[in-house]
Amino acid sequence: MGKGAARFIVGDRVCALVAGGGYAEYCVVHESSALPVPRGLSMVEAAALPETFFTVWANVFQRGKLKAGETVLIHGGSSGIGSAATMLAKAFGAIVLVTVGSEEKREACLELGADFAINYHTQDFVEETKKFTGGKGADVIVDIVAGDYVARNYTAAAENGRIVQIGVQNGPAKELNLLTMLTKRLTHTGSTLRSRSVPEKAHIAQELEQHVWPLLHQGKLRPRIFRVFRLEEAAKAHALMESGMHIGKIVLTTAAMNTT
Repeated sequence: MGKGAARFIVGDRVCALVAGGGYAEYCVVHESSALPVPRGLSMVEAAALPETFFTVWANVFQRGKLKAGETVLIHGGSSGIGSAATMLAKAFGAIVLVTVGSEEKREACLELGADFAINYHTQDFVEETKKFTGGKGADVIVDIVAGDYVARNYTAAAENGRIVQIGVQNGPAKELNLLTMLTKRLTHTGSTLRSRSVPEKAHIAQELEQHVWPLLHQGKLRPRIFRVFRLEEAAKAHALMESGMHIGKIVLTTAAMNTT
């Protein structure tokens, strides 16, 4: 409660997007980047909301302009970002396709609401996306991979499609033919959260509170928690994340944290 802060009072249960320093018992955050913990959610579940929901809302809905009835292809569908994107896209009336790396992850994504899951080890996501959409392609593609996925995304996209880049796990784009982008009139955009200004983050928070938080309050959305680690086990949490075996979010807790 700094000077001039009036949005919350001491004792309020909040979750927040932080600019860093979140691996600690205490951290400082601007009040405009904090949101009330939705009714019925534990503090562990609340901790899984800000980073993923801010990212998904800013990229899929603000930049990708996903609308009801459109088809979205989400790469890494079982990740924290992917699971949140799936739930939000379905909540707002989109048709959701995801890519996954195992049968277990395929089933998990379908349980979350995905309409179709593509195993990238055994299936070509471009071919499967085209087939599912009757040759049209995806209106929005959410990509955390980059590398050779960029050119393939252009092929899998519908005319006037929007590709939203939120990660570059496989490095720079490879053998990219921009003619596809031109002929299909594609938009390829991307963004990060940390470098944004306080007012920009506040704008995302306001839209989340207006459009998404009511769904959380009503129990229509709930983050999927894969595993919880104590703060001193952060290295184990990172090893699990790097293994790619998780489905949903990994959360760190402190000894003093009230997780109810």
